[in-house]
Amino acid sequence: MDTHYIIEGLFALCGFFGGYTVNSMARSVEKIEDKLDRFVIKEDYKDDLYDIKEMLNKIFEKLDNKVDK
Repeated sequence: MDTHYIIEGLFALCGFFGGYTVNSMARSVEKIEDKLDRFVIKEDYKDDLYDIKEMLNKIFEKLDNKVDK
């Protein structure tokens, strides 16, 4: 009978620590998901850089045209 109680106690401890670990991981994932809103998606960043480069090329063309005159 004593070993039965020991085994049940070990199962209870394993369940407790397992539940604690899963809960802790879930909270960590939620924190990470909250922080993801602050970051820029790589595709958006590439599109913005393309637009900036295009604008700079137009500016340089205008400057070159003014120097030629």
